[in-house]
Amino acid sequence: MTRASLTELLQPNWVAEGTLAELPLEQLLERGIRALVLDVDRTLLPHRGSDLPPVMERWLRQAQERLPLHLFSNNPSRSRIGGVATRLGVPFTISAGKPRRGPLRRVLDGLDLPAAQVALVGDRVFTDVLAGNRLGLFTVLVKPVNAAGEPCRHDRWQRLEVSLARLTGAPLI
Repeated sequence: MTRASLTELLQPNWVAEGTLAELPLEQLLERGIRALVLDVDRTLLPHRGSDLPPVMERWLRQAQERLPLHLFSNNPSRSRIGGVATRLGVPFTISAGKPRRGPLRRVLDGLDLPAAQVALVGDRVFTDVLAGNRLGLFTVLVKPVNAAGEPCRHDRWQRLEVSLARLTGAPLI
């Protein structure tokens, strides 16, 4: 096994133009994806919000009909992350410590699928993309979501991370 360069580790397989709710599920299925590991903060829920935007819930329900889902968050709040997971009836991991590999390996073991058939979807390069790429998952970078479920136009953290990743040579296109 060869070691990936920092540039490769920071480059998602797919840079989405919008939020998770705008991600074409059919395209994931066509790429051989058989399960989704989803970040929560700013990917499913708005910053400091705990209400799942209706557009996000609709997308998640449609995805559930076709794929197993697992919520995977660095957030330690069992009530916040667990509340969304309970509403959807899906398993979840809190305090994941992304980009650490151990907690994500346990999720993959539970899914019993090759890493390449699992997509990790999130809004952060240095946690979500890096964690997924370290284990060979299909990584998708989406726009952070606001309370209405629309792309957050002024997300400084994502812009900063994308800029830093580009400095390493990752094109993020």
